[in-house]
Amino acid sequence: MRSIQRRLSLGLVSVMVIVGIALAQTSLWLFEAGLQRYLESGLRNDSESLLVALVRGPDGLELHEKRVSPAYQRPFSGHYFRIDFADKHWRSRSLWDQDLPHLPEAGLKGNLQLGPEGQQLLVLREDYKRFGQSISISVAQDYTPVRESFRLMRQIGLVLGLAALLLVLILQRVTVRRALRPLETARNQIAQLQQGQRSQLDTQVPQELEPLVAQINHLLAHTEDSLKRSRNALGNLGHALKTPLAVLLSAASSEALKDHPELGKLLREQLEQVQQRLNRELNRARLAGETLPGALFDCDQELPNLLATLTMIHGDHLDLSYHAAPGLHLPWDRADLLELLGNLLDNACKWADADVRLTVSETAHSFWLAVDDDGPGIPEIQRDQVFSRGARLDEQIDGHGLGLGIVRDIVEVWGGMLQLQESELGGLKALIELPKRQG
Repeated sequence: MRSIQRRLSLGLVSVMVIVGIALAQTSLWLFEAGLQRYLESGLRNDSESLLVALVRGPDGLELHEKRVSPAYQRPFSGHYFRIDFADKHWRSRSLWDQDLPHLPEAGLKGNLQLGPEGQQLLVLREDYKRFGQSISISVAQDYTPVRESFRLMRQIGLVLGLAALLLVLILQRVTVRRALRPLETARNQIAQLQQGQRSQLDTQVPQELEPLVAQINHLLAHTEDSLKRSRNALGNLGHALKTPLAVLLSAASSEALKDHPELGKLLREQLEQVQQRLNRELNRARLAGETLPGALFDCDQELPNLLATLTMIHGDHLDLSYHAAPGLHLPWDRADLLELLGNLLDNACKWADADVRLTVSETAHSFWLAVDDDGPGIPEIQRDQVFSRGARLDEQIDGHGLGLGIVRDIVEVWGGMLQLQESELGGLKALIELPKRQG
């Protein structure tokens, strides 16, 4: 958590410094440009006033002194002018012994220095026609106070910027610490999970953490359900072996074993049942294959291998086929789906005459799994019985009636629905609807 806070702090500082410098420079440039436009307007008014002050006299053009601002009379007052016409020029008394340079063209120009104090001038030249003569009037204003104001503004802005940066850093650390507090709480709860002090994470978390907490809780529930199914499987196996083993123990205790061939036959039958049961469990394990926790089910990759394995178990006389959209992935654990489909297909293969078909389809809100066979089917009034553990409608068929019970358990854990219907092939259809998980 501390490393995250440190990286966030460094990132925020870098962004704020870059953005702050850019904004400060842009603001000062815009302010200075606006002020220059304002001063340019004032200089233009002064230039027009000087133009009006030009009058016709006995010796030609004259400058009416009473119409000239007193600022142009005081030496180095900060306001200056120069008037050029014909082959001569006039300049204001405020220039004293200095001269205002004649700009080569009309317009505004800055950074001209004047006087012993090095005044920074802003000069505007305007060209006019007066009494039939071409007249060029240049007016200037001392820009030094404005530049000093800008320098002071930069200093004040730097101090305020540093203070604001420090305040933002403090607020950022407090905000980040509060924002990361739910993560710290989740970390502590995960540690409690490891210690066995809780079974789920609290769901009262910020909206951004809800998907993470929901996924962790889902994985915890899935693990718990897998353990429960494993215990049920072991219980089923023990229940299936209990009776044959009891018979064997009883027969083995008999001293007349050799003199009673019927007893030997009984022992062989019971041993064969044990062997068949073990083979069934081994076949189920082989169908599940090597799985990775949480690996999703790729239909293109998994279904051909699953059908090939079932063909090896039940023989080539069955036509096993499947139909699924190319590239279809089912968002559930690969091992669980292999167990579910393996049980359904294995049950169909036992009863089918020649044809077993698997269909996997997708709709907007759910996935559909359908297993059809062309066997004798199950009457509608008896379909609910086959979901009970150990229930079998025909004792002549190999098995102990556990497959559909296991399938039902898996479907219930996933919030789905299992139905038995009449198949188009003439036998039984096992139809499963699995709702899509909400992201």
